[in-house]
Amino acid sequence: MIQTLSDALAERGYETLTPVQEAVTDPALEAADLLVSAQTGSGKTVGFGLAIGPTLLDAEGMFGPAAAPLALIVAPTRELAFQVRRELDWLYAKAGARVVSCVGGMDMRDERRALERGAHVVVGTPGRLRDHIQRGGLEMGALRAVVLDEADEMLDLGFREDLEFMLGAAPADRRTLMFSATVPPMIATLARHYQRDAVRVETLSGRGQHADIAYQALRVAAQDAENAIINVLRYHEAQNAIVFANTRATVNRLTARFGNRGFQVVCLSGELSQSERSHALQAMRDGRARVCVATDVAARGIDLPNLDLVIHAELPSNPEGLLHRSGRTGRAGRKGVSALIVPPKATARAERLLRSARVTADWAAAPGADEIRARDEERLLSDPTWSEEMTEGESAFARRLVAEFSPEAIAAAYLRLYRTRHSAPEELSPPDARPAPNARAPFGDSAWIALSVGREERAEARWLLPLLCRAGGLDKSAIGAIRVQPDETLVELSAAALPGFLAALGPGGLLEKGVTARRVDDAPAPRAPARDPAPARDPAPTRDPATPRDEAPMRDETPARDPAPARDPLPARDPAPRRDPAPAPAPAKAKAKARPAPAAFPEPARPAPKKATRPKPPRAAAPGNAAPRRESGGGRKGAPAPDDRAGGRPAGRGAGKPAPGPRKAKPAGPGAAPRARADAADTSKRFSPPGAGSGRPKPARGGDARPGRPKGAKPRKQ
Repeated sequence: MIQTLSDALAERGYETLTPVQEAVTDPALEAADLLVSAQTGSGKTVGFGLAIGPTLLDAEGMFGPAAAPLALIVAPTRELAFQVRRELDWLYAKAGARVVSCVGGMDMRDERRALERGAHVVVGTPGRLRDHIQRGGLEMGALRAVVLDEADEMLDLGFREDLEFMLGAAPADRRTLMFSATVPPMIATLARHYQRDAVRVETLSGRGQHADIAYQALRVAAQDAENAIINVLRYHEAQNAIVFANTRATVNRLTARFGNRGFQVVCLSGELSQSERSHALQAMRDGRARVCVATDVAARGIDLPNLDLVIHAELPSNPEGLLHRSGRTGRAGRKGVSALIVPPKATARAERLLRSARVTADWAAAPGADEIRARDEERLLSDPTWSEEMTEGESAFARRLVAEFSPEAIAAAYLRLYRTRHSAPEELSPPDARPAPNARAPFGDSAWIALSVGREERAEARWLLPLLCRAGGLDKSAIGAIRVQPDETLVELSAAALPGFLAALGPGGLLEKGVTARRVDDAPAPRAPARDPAPARDPAPTRDPATPRDEAPMRDETPARDPAPARDPLPARDPAPRRDPAPAPAPAKAKAKARPAPAAFPEPARPAPKKATRPKPPRAAAPGNAAPRRESGGGRKGAPAPDDRAGGRPAGRGAGKPAPGPRKAKPAGPGAAPRARADAADTSKRFSPPGAGSGRPKPARGGDARPGRPKGAKPRKQ
């Protein structure tokens, strides 16, 4: 090992290295990329500091002048980045290292100035490091090593793109070391893409349960989950404890609850500023706080001294989260306890979680009040204060106490004083107990009042109740039934609260503008009981399959109606004769000859005019045999429309409406010729307004009306 690093370890009190530290300092791995997985609290931070030492230091174990960074350490959280910086500061102190941190929440201008002054090692979070790289403040050309600490957590937090950007910007010949408590498939994929023949290092202790952590699964009733946490804290009385929750709202609620119970508590969540987070952790290190309530992300990787107890107020989402949470204790050879609070509904989930994490937990009930009191007495008797020598002043006061009080009274007073310095334990229900229903006490003697608003004024109990409490000075328990009537609302009040209520309203009984109250002498009649359900009908008699249908019994005795006589079928109609086609224009003669001419209609008698009906749309004619459109002339349905031989238009049509010509056939398919554009003289595509063909035809004005010419148009030149 390099001498400067060995001296730093000796001054820190290291006599032997942990298994992971010995594995990464193997001389055979000095130039190799490493993928290291080990238990939390196994000394990974010092381990990768020792691993990259030969790559960064010269032959004498020293750093040169500070210039462009030689190593880049990436951590998922700000607290972990600061912790890594502190560890590397003392490890590389004798080598003359300059370590700079770049984390979110700090002044970016100060960090840039520190980088411009030169640095040997840069420690930071992914987002802030990427910002410095993109803005040109962090030079990557001189890097010799890149370390990803807690790599699995960074991927879980969504930093994959940032990590790939930084690894892609680093020189290709650098060393890449990934340290993590677990190695999921995403980490293996990242190592395969950005490491060169990485060596997998996995300590033997990482394959089994952590020997220094005792796991406990505490069964509690659903309504006693938070009370059980208080009892666990009181039972262990750990020097430092951390309580994990899944959301910020739960963190804030538990922090307020513990503070009200007398615990020295701080919280750690993502909504805090960097200064608030730093002050909270410093309070835990100084002893000013003993309980820290935190979320998974905020507490990831932090190392608090003398942390002996971890409580999972809410179960983690995956086995890796359980291991990382529990890894905050049992560090550097210290023993620790990891307690899971398990309500009845979460029992199966807790069992799966422990089984997936390959952890064996002791299942038990949460400590009760009697157990905590007995534990307090044991701690009191084992306190080292009993063996300390008394000073002259203490001895004189002790003689005075003995002279004035009996020994039993002195001991009882001391016990009471000891207990007053601690939070009182909670009485817990059995783990399988269900919450008691909220049974309302009998209302007692009551009186009724009537409010001047009812259902017609949209009166509802949800706004009448707070109005009564606010205007009449009532408590919610003094209000009974509220019955909303069409024009008023009846409210039941306790007899004791009625005089004060009426006095608060005054002579007019005004609750608020438009709402008054008056006393009702007689109690309203109780509501009508629920109506009995209608009796079930007798089931229909079942018919024997062997019985003919005509002989089957009927549901009632009413005789069946005779079947209606069958109607004679309507005679088939003769096909309508075809009409003579209208004279076609000259250019269309060739096309008209190619089609068979329709037959002419005989001259029928003119029918009597009837009420105008809306004409039906024309029926589609078969291709190649298009029949002219027929207009409804107000006659009998289906009768042929009479036509005017002189004018060439059917009788009953308005003036200026030409007789429809033969309809053109639609193309037969995709390969058919395109449809020809309609000619102005062809009125078969024109719209006939409703009633245009009904009644008597309007006489033409002058001799200017021609087929196909709009009204008001100039006459066409002949």
